[in-house]
Amino acid sequence: MRRRTLLSLASATAVGGALAACGPAVTGEDSGSGDGSGSGTVRVGHVASSLFAPLYVADAKGFFEAEGLTLELTPLKSGQDGIPMLANDQLDVMIAGFSAGMFNALDQGLAFKIVGSMGISPGDPENSPTALEVSQELLDDGSISSVADLEGRKIGVAGGPGATGGYLLAAMLEEEGLTLNDVEVSNLSTPDQEPALTNGSVDAATPSAPFSTAMEEAGVASPLAVPKKGTTGTGVLYSETFVGAEHAQAFFTALAQGAQELSADGEQSDEVYQILADTLGQAVDVLKASPMYTYLPDLAPQPDQLEAMQTVWIDAEQITYTDPIDVSTVVDASFAEGASA
Repeated sequence: MRRRTLLSLASATAVGGALAACGPAVTGEDSGSGDGSGSGTVRVGHVASSLFAPLYVADAKGFFEAEGLTLELTPLKSGQDGIPMLANDQLDVMIAGFSAGMFNALDQGLAFKIVGSMGISPGDPENSPTALEVSQELLDDGSISSVADLEGRKIGVAGGPGATGGYLLAAMLEEEGLTLNDVEVSNLSTPDQEPALTNGSVDAATPSAPFSTAMEEAGVASPLAVPKKGTTGTGVLYSETFVGAEHAQAFFTALAQGAQELSADGEQSDEVYQILADTLGQAVDVLKASPMYTYLPDLAPQPDQLEAMQTVWIDAEQITYTDPIDVSTVVDASFAEGASA
């Protein structure tokens, strides 16, 4: 059992519907001009999640305002949904998870830059926001005792093998010599993973907190592995137009300031938890019970992780090409460098 617990099943289940009642930062109701044409307006697509805490903290603490910026926030269901909007200049920035579809879009000629990272896995088995949760029944009867025993088993992953969760699963499987091709990945939303483990339709799943904590406390599953320290599958993307925009550095500098307000061990201040609660419509006690990712103070992009993602998804045939894209051509670390200068 991981360190932060005491999260009720009811509280975790409520998170799935809580975003419908989220505050303005998630709904976009506090957007600026509405067309992104204001001199200091930045159109930001984001997937509403505490995973992207630097954005919400920077906004609430006035860091963007101090740079003369107004955010026009557009909620997305997934990072893949925002790629066409970013490539067509309907968004200036996207903060979300990476996917095989993102690499396919690059191969097809859609243009954007990866300029930063978001949540970094702490690698702490007692306090990881993502874990490979295995059916307690299968653990108890000895059917599964190690990650290697998952070969041929069905594993629930939100978004399927080509999503961020698919990469995180691959990273955990790799520790014991398995790949995505050695298991059966089922596209299963995070709230649906606990019922699927309960009824035996999947043998394992990769939920994020608070869902992982809830299923552990309910006796449905236990964690068998967590992504190793430094693993990340999310980040910050700029449209090709915004890369050269007047406010591109100012936006990233403010965003990095938000990251610097977050503690290095994932245990946040009461102020940060309250900001996330107000922004995401989640209860403070739920957030405090949920392990969180850590963040680099300059949010520097992680090209090694992008290379690993591309390799995983090519091998799993989630990417439509076979000759890898040179990641250095799509990564721009200058804004992170500017933020730390």
